[in-house]
Parts: sequence; C-alpha cells; structure tokens
Amino acid sequence: MDDDLKRMEEAEKRLMDKILSGTCPERKENFENLGDREIKMIYSPLDLDDKDYMERLGFPGEYPFTRGVQPTMYRGRLWTMRQFSGFGTAFETNKRYRYLLEQGQTGLSVAFDYPTLYGYDTDHPLARGEFGKCGVAISSLEDMKVLFDQIDLGKVTTSMTINGPAAIVWGFYILTAESQGVPQTAIGGTIQNDILKEYIAQKSWIFPPEPSLRLIVDTIEYGMKNVPRWNTISISGYHIREAGSTAVQELAFTLADGLTYVKAAMDRGLDVDAFAPRLSYFFNAHNDFFEEIAKYRAARRIWAREMKETFGAKKERSLWLRFHTQTAGVSLTAQQPMNNVVRVTMQALAAVLGGTQSLHTNSLDEALALPSEYAVTIALRTQQIIAQESGVTDTIDPLGGSYYVEWLTDKMEEDAYRYFDRIETLGGVVPAIEAGFFQREIAEASFQQTKAIDDKRRIVVSVNEYTSSEEDVDIPILMVDDEGEKHQIERLEKLRRERDDAKMRNALAKLKGAAEGDENVMPFILDAARAGGTLGDIADVFRDAYGEYREPPIY
Repeated sequence: MDDDLKRMEEAEKRLMDKILSGTCPERKENFENLGDREIKMIYSPLDLDDKDYMERLGFPGEYPFTRGVQPTMYRGRLWTMRQFSGFGTAFETNKRYRYLLEQGQTGLSVAFDYPTLYGYDTDHPLARGEFGKCGVAISSLEDMKVLFDQIDLGKVTTSMTINGPAAIVWGFYILTAESQGVPQTAIGGTIQNDILKEYIAQKSWIFPPEPSLRLIVDTIEYGMKNVPRWNTISISGYHIREAGSTAVQELAFTLADGLTYVKAAMDRGLDVDAFAPRLSYFFNAHNDFFEEIAKYRAARRIWAREMKETFGAKKERSLWLRFHTQTAGVSLTAQQPMNNVVRVTMQALAAVLGGTQSLHTNSLDEALALPSEYAVTIALRTQQIIAQESGVTDTIDPLGGSYYVEWLTDKMEEDAYRYFDRIETLGGVVPAIEAGFFQREIAEASFQQTKAIDDKRRIVVSVNEYTSSEEDVDIPILMVDDEGEKHQIERLEKLRRERDDAKMRNALAKLKGAAEGDENVMPFILDAARAGGTLGDIADVFRDAYGEYREPPIY
C-alpha cells in the first residue's frame, strides 16, 4: 500500500508539473463549486483520510448509512414520484391530482395558499387578494373532503406542506379519511410541521417558538400512538436553500432543527425508538451536481451518528435519514424557460444518485406562474425517464467510492459540525433564531451568490450569459379562476349557517383548556373539526392561548 501511495504522489506531481509548465493549460485560474469551495483538478485516495471503510461508508442498509438506508435501494423499489401541486379551490386542485395520478404519479403533495398557511379562513380580511395564488385554499373539513374526492386515502400517500397550523390541517385529513371509511391506522403520508425553519427562512409562522414546539410534539405523540404509518414531521432544508443559503448551511441548519425536535420529544418523555422511525427530511436539489449528492450522503451519516451516540437510539430505523427532494425553484429562470427542463433533469438526477425516497420535479414555467398541466406533465415524465431509461437505478449507489464525492462528503460533514458548534455556543437553535444568527448567515450567503452572478463569476445561462433578444416559445400560463374566491366564501357562509354553534363553541372551549394545560391537543382539534370549526376558528383558539410571534428587528 505504501508503494501504491508513493506512485500516486509521483503521478499527481507529474500532472501538476505539466499544468504549471503550460503544456496542458486550464480554461480558468480557479474552480469553485456553488458553496465557494475550491475544487482541485483531480481526486485520488491521497485526498481521503485513513478511516476504516466500514466506519466511513459501509454498505447500503447498514450503519452509518452513507450509501443509502435500504439494502436494495431502487433495485427493490423506485422513489415515490410526488409532484407538489395546489391552486385555487379544492375542486380545481382535485382535478389536477386525479390527472397526475392517471399520468403515473405515485404520491400526492399538497401546496396550500398563504391564508391557509397562516391559519386564516378565505373570508378573513388579511386573506383578501391571496386566495389560491400559491396553493389551494382549505378553510374547513368540508374543503378537505372536496380536495380528496374520488381519491382513496387508504391507497395513496399524501405529503402536506403546512407548518403553523399543521396539527389542524392534519386533523382535517384524518377526518376526511374517516369519512371514506379509512381508519387512522391505515393512512400514510407526511405533514411538514417544521416551524423552526419558518423562523429561519420561510417566515410563515403563527405562534411563538416554545408553544409551536409543544404543538409539534403533540402531533409526534399522537401519530406514534394512533397513526403509525404517518410521518408527523418533515424537517425541511428546502426553504432554507431557497432563501439563499449554501449547501453546507442547508445541511447544518436543517439537521440542527431535526436534533432540536428529537430533544423536545424526549423531554416530553417519549421513547426515541418509538417516534424516531417516523421522522423524515426534505432537501433541495440545486445546480452543483456533486455538491448536492455529497450533501445527502453527509446528512445520512451525521444523522445516524447523532441518533445513535447522542440520543441512544437502538432500532436501526431510528438511525435512518429518509428524505424527500424537490428540485431548486430558485434556480429556474423566466428567460428562455425551456432551459429549465435541463436544469430540473440535472437536479433530479443528483437527488436520485443521492438516494432520495421521494421526489418532486419543478415545472419549466414556475418562474412565470403556477405550473400548467402541460408543464407539470413534462416534469413528471422527467422522473419517469430517469427511472425507466437512464440505467442509474440498476445498481445501488453507483457513485459510491468516487474519490471526489467521498472527499466532498467528508468536507461538508466537517463544515456542518463547525456550524453545530457555533449554534451550541449561542445556546441552541431557538436562542440562535432569536439572536438572528441563521438569518444573517443566509442573508450574507445570498448576497455573495447574487454578487457572483452580477460580476459574471458565476454563469447563469440566459440571464448573464448566452442571452437572446428573440421571443421565447409561447408558454401556456395557468390562471386561477377569479370566481373561485366568491364560491369559497359562499361555502364557508353555508357551513357557518348549518353547523350547531353551541356544539362547536363547546368543542373550542375544551380545545382552549387543553392548549392552556398539558393535555395532547390533537383529540380536541378533531372534535372541533367534527363540530364544524373552521381553520380560522381553531387557529384563533391557539392565538388566544399563545399569542402571535413577532420577529425582532435583525440588522
């Protein structure tokens, strides 16, 4: 082995001598990835430390799960093709869901409009002008029933991107399944339910951090006991990356949030091996192909180690980092939008080679409007072509052992732990949020990336290079029905007229008692929804009990 390393060192020196002498010039002086990490011309075993192979990599389905959480990966089962969708009324979105399922989509993913994300009914004054613009409007259990009309919730899994009012919307879903005759024990899916990243990046919070954490632990506990196939949280780095973070920041901040949720659940007295197998993650897939793959590999390894060594998890599934991936919406351009098909394909392939469990591919028109049926079909077909035609699913972890990938994985892991140390110095994730640490880090990273594009140190095709003055191809644009808001408000008014107000008020009063006490709120949310309580009615109970969060000024 020593002789081999010596020959490698000599060969690398010969290569360097050729380049420095000008015999083999490079096309630019420095090469850096999206994370501003300098990239060498070539990688070899000389760039890897001498850690034991099994300790650092192992085999798929074995600790530390760097190469994948399942032994067979895609040779056994393909990832779930879960296109994120929602717009206008529940009626319109239901049609889109049934269309996607007919086209071969294998799971549903619900986008909600901003009033829903903030726990407001469609007729609330603060909801005006935002109806159905970035997702579907769901104001009541009746809306949820319409959303999944003719869709068997015992046969399809559903992911819902909802955070502040996640417990309420999940309650609507549970009762919708119940109305179909599907018991809680038979439904499967995910609620995002990740409030910490809202304070860090997306900003659609309702309540302060501490009571929000309490609600999350309530959902984890209720799901653990009553909805065993449900992932009660999807810890999300996607929005952190979309806000402008680097890949390392996405990795470190997301895992720090996840570890905070584990601690909160264990502080409640929950057994880590009883709830950890149902935790899941949600990552971005950006443009730097190998950086993204290394990010997923590092995430699995860090999570497995922390769950085992820090929290004492014993079950193998408790160590699994299972994750959904969405391609990077922020990378898409309004200029020459057909180029977005290529970007999405590259990002989706990185997610697959990184071992994702489910995947959403963005549509080519998303820099212009909500996805049209034409565009979303191409996005779905992109996944299907990767799965069925590319050959990348034929062997497990085809990039495992790449000197570059393994070196980059190690470096990203090291940088993530440096961030963990900084967060710990600040007292943990919540104090770091209150101090503005995450917000400043992301803002600075975003500024530096924008400056690199402005200075043309980073090329974005069709934006700062290879631009065209010619008209782009005609892209169909999805328009939200202007009458939808009117019909939605009429349905809400009808619900309020026909419900038993005394029964509803009694259910809300009991919910408030639970919110102000220490009982799990989920059974009371279900009772309030059964009694006709709307999203706004139920969210207002928590607003009264907890107040609303106001972010302190951060400079």
